[in-house]
Amino acid sequence: MTSTTAASASASASASASAGTVVIVDGYSNAPALVAAFAERGYRAVHVLSSAEPHPGMVPPRPEDYAQWLVCPDDAAVDATVSALAALHPVAVVPGQEPGVRLADTLSERLGLPTNGTALSAARRDKYEMIETLRAAGIRCAEQFKSSSPRAVGDWARALGTLPVVVKPLSSASADNVYICHSAEEAEAAARRVLDSQDVFGRRNTEALVQSFLEGPEFSVDSVSAQGRHHLADVWESRRRPIGGGRQIYDMAVLLDPDADPVPALRAYVRTVLDALGIRHGASHAEIILTPHGPTLVEIGARMNGAMIPDFYRKVLGTDVARLVAHAYADPGDFVRQYGDGTYRRLRAAAVYEVPTALDGTVRAVDTAVVDKIAALPAVHAVALRSGPGKRIRPTTDLMSSPLRVLLAGADEEALMRDRAVVDGLRDLVYEVE
Repeated sequence: MTSTTAASASASASASASAGTVVIVDGYSNAPALVAAFAERGYRAVHVLSSAEPHPGMVPPRPEDYAQWLVCPDDAAVDATVSALAALHPVAVVPGQEPGVRLADTLSERLGLPTNGTALSAARRDKYEMIETLRAAGIRCAEQFKSSSPRAVGDWARALGTLPVVVKPLSSASADNVYICHSAEEAEAAARRVLDSQDVFGRRNTEALVQSFLEGPEFSVDSVSAQGRHHLADVWESRRRPIGGGRQIYDMAVLLDPDADPVPALRAYVRTVLDALGIRHGASHAEIILTPHGPTLVEIGARMNGAMIPDFYRKVLGTDVARLVAHAYADPGDFVRQYGDGTYRRLRAAAVYEVPTALDGTVRAVDTAVVDKIAALPAVHAVALRSGPGKRIRPTTDLMSSPLRVLLAGADEEALMRDRAVVDGLRDLVYEVE
């Protein structure tokens, strides 16, 4: 892999000869779904990495997916990257995952392509700026404060007068270093832990964010936009469970009936958020709390949900976000006509279970017979292993340390919960640990 904005020479000609080109910035995690969705429409993908090397804490991009690979690690490389991409006449620049959002804004704007623009890029990545932008637009949001001083964070929590408060990094993901604090002292200690760590993208946290606690159930809301029109792609209730020390972890995400409450209220609210943050094109993934006062944003990313699994989504929804994104960029007029400001259809009850563990040690082996027993359950669509022989496994404290993900689809939620109970009885038999 080169460290400049030079292409791997083998693919340059093939990219130019294809029916069209799309640029994916930071194709981590499930970004190959975007590559496949654009390929269905005749587009070859070119990759741009926004750092000198891939982030070690994320599932890396696959070079074999791309016709060309560029590296744009800093502002000095932007001009050369724009020049190289302009020669390929791309139809769109799309962030593959969260680290690529700001560079995708810059490149799409410079290339004159459909873009969310750079004016509000910071508000789409920095959680403090995000909420302040909503406040300025008169949209319901949390109270908040940021500081490089743990004591200042504690003092703000004390002065707020209502507990608990939430302390977290300014920019991160996957519930990384998010603490629910029931005293000013806890908030100060949590801020210290945040400031002594890096975010999941490998950057040192220089400030900690503290916000008023939003009381109520949490929902994951995915949208796909074109020309400022927002299609509601799916809504999942994000059920969590406490693990002590002021922390909670994801438990299950349950797909909601689009006609049932609170989906209409969430749909109306998220559209005000998208407009305020200038998200006019592409995917967005929002986390929203339904407080007693109404829906209130936790945070939003101007990119595809990193947990979106294409074949599972197609089974329960009839399509997936990656295909909707490809449609929106390749043929925005048709996307608006077909989807416009519409809402998804739910074909089956569905849930994603982030299976926890109490195991602590090094994985010696995977018991495939146990995995097969889980996979054979009637409502189980798929089982995803997140560990294997030689890897360290530890008690689950966040999404990243869940060693197993189970996708469930069935006639109703009761069927899903019956199979979940069986999974709970088998989960710590999957891995043999030393």
